Amino acid sequence: MFSGIYLIVNPTSGSYSPARIDQAMGILARHGIEPQLLETAGPVDASLFAARICREQTSPLIIVAGGDGTVNGVLNGLEPGKAALAVLPVGTANVLARELGIASLEDAAVRIARGETKAATAGCVEGKGWRRLFILMAGVGFDGAVVAGVRLPEKRRFGKVAYLLSAVRCLRQGERDRLRVVAGGRTIGCHTVIVCNAAHYGGGVRIAPGADLFRPDLRAVCITQGGAGPLVRLAARLLAGRKPDMRGVETVTAQEFTIDGTRPVQLDGDPFGSAPVTIRALPGFVRVVV
Repeated sequence: MFSGIYLIVNPTSGSYSPARIDQAMGILARHGIEPQLLETAGPVDASLFAARICREQTSPLIIVAGGDGTVNGVLNGLEPGKAALAVLPVGTANVLARELGIASLEDAAVRIARGETKAATAGCVEGKGWRRLFILMAGVGFDGAVVAGVRLPEKRRFGKVAYLLSAVRCLRQGERDRLRVVAGGRTIGCHTVIVCNAAHYGGGVRIAPGADLFRPDLRAVCITQGGAGPLVRLAARLLAGRKPDMRGVETVTAQEFTIDGTRPVQLDGDPFGSAPVTIRALPGFVRVVV
């Protein structure tokens, strides 16, 4: 079914340990899967590995053992529609694994052995002189500033709590310029916007219930009111499992978004550039093991 199977590992990701990877390799082997192991040594290696695999193989399967940032790196090295992508949940948040309903390493291995794939959409962000893909979400504004402000020592020590610490620091700095989002025939002024290809955000929180990896479009959640109040109220609703339907939050679904402003951007949980940007859906960009 696959012309080659590869396991890309990021040693700096989440709960990584050599023992954890040995465990994953053992589980895969029990299901008849013996991938070639590729270990990243720097932030661009995942993309380089994926690009090389796509050049050398006709229909490869790339398994990612790392966080959502490592998945993003692999995504940005793929050729459209050529490779299949699978994920082992060993990162900090594992949002993609949660989106796919993957409960454990064993569950992931069973799915990989079954080999069932489904064509998924990727998002494409274009800024001034740069272009980057995402599989989960692109956040611009407060969201982007929080991710950019995460301190690596805190992330390694506290995991997801590092993002909360960064959010507190960003709130203390106050608001800056607003954003203008144009999509679906609408123009929305806001302080932050999260363009979602997936329903989940940061783990178990469902910020965009209408979003789906396998739809041909993207769903934007726009926070139109500034200050800490709306952000805190939205976070409380989401943590309680409620939809983000509240005053100060607008949503729009479209295949293309234009976002004007100068605020920072995050893609799949890693900082990357700043607005203004154009965001487009790329249906069928990658096959995902389901």
